[in-house]
Amino acid sequence: MKTAKTARVLLVIGAAAGAGTVLWPVTSDYRAHLFEAHAQSADAPKPEGAPQNNVGAVPARPPVNVQTSTALRGPMPYVTETVGTVQPIASVAIRSRIDAQIDNVLVPDGAAVKSGDVLVKLDSRQVEAQIKQAEAQLAKDRTVLEQAERDVARYAELVSKQTGTQVNLDNARTAAAAARAAIMGDQAQIENLNVQLSWYTIKAPITGRVSTFSLKAGNIVRSGDSTATGTLTTIVQTTPIYVTFSVPQRLLTDVREAVNRPDAEVVVTPQGSARSVKGRVSVIDNAIDPATGTVTVRATFENVDELLWAGQLCQIRITLRVDPDVVSLPREAVQTGQNGNYVFIIDDGVAKVRTVQLGRSQDGRDIVNSGLKGGEVVVIDGALALTNGARVNLRGADVKKGKS
Repeated sequence: MKTAKTARVLLVIGAAAGAGTVLWPVTSDYRAHLFEAHAQSADAPKPEGAPQNNVGAVPARPPVNVQTSTALRGPMPYVTETVGTVQPIASVAIRSRIDAQIDNVLVPDGAAVKSGDVLVKLDSRQVEAQIKQAEAQLAKDRTVLEQAERDVARYAELVSKQTGTQVNLDNARTAAAAARAAIMGDQAQIENLNVQLSWYTIKAPITGRVSTFSLKAGNIVRSGDSTATGTLTTIVQTTPIYVTFSVPQRLLTDVREAVNRPDAEVVVTPQGSARSVKGRVSVIDNAIDPATGTVTVRATFENVDELLWAGQLCQIRITLRVDPDVVSLPREAVQTGQNGNYVFIIDDGVAKVRTVQLGRSQDGRDIVNSGLKGGEVVVIDGALALTNGARVNLRGADVKKGKS
């Protein structure tokens, strides 16, 4: 029997060993021994490079690389840009008031002229002859007046001596009055002819620059010719000169105030030129165009060197005013969330959220009405990876640190 039991025990042990399991009686002392061994195994230092399996530990987040700039405080111009064209303040088409032959053109095509300069001389011999005829008639009528005045004096003396009749005296006085009237008519005729004579000398009515002359010496000019050939030339005023442009009606109040503001100016750059000139708003149209919602504005430029040319297309930069003390920051720094606009400022290497209220934008910068005082270091690149309180590494051109 004993031999049979021993055989069964060995069989069970052998089966368990074949299955890879060791059967051992588990007592309370054995459990305590296992717990102590596990604790010592957990606390024992692990070889260098071995993985650390710390259950429940949260690894520290690495700093975020960001690029920053500075919120600036100071004066900032209120500028708007548009496109406009150069227009002369005055433009005069030179035409003849009479039919005549051109004797001489006294200025070359495209010449600069002053008011009163003679441009064209016409053949005036006929009207000069009429003036001489009128002057001769004037001399004749003056002789008649002298005779009539002598008659009046003689008849008056005879009447005073009662040797002449009153009728003769009255007739003499009438003849003298008629002679005086004839003289006045002659003088008026001469003045009229002198006016007509002035039409044969065509002068520049304004200072400016002439275009090409459509007719030269020897041609007949017609006063009633309404075609392009009837215009001898055109004079455009070049100094000063207008630049005309349109602005949205929302800027009308600012533009009207800019007329009298000393810090307002208009800078124009002609297309194809690297030079710019400064002027001032001088004329605002009296109505807004309802089709476009814009108002036409004209700025005046002295244009002494004639950089601006009539009809020229220009880029226009209008400074309506200069706000003396505002806070501004790069437009890239502004983020938008559910509660409005905000920025990340850097305080001792830590990013902090700051809510801001924005005004207008100017040249890539936003004006901050509230939320910043100026001098804060703000994040302009890398903000999408930031959270409030995250640590940062500064990179880029502006890496100075600041406090809010």
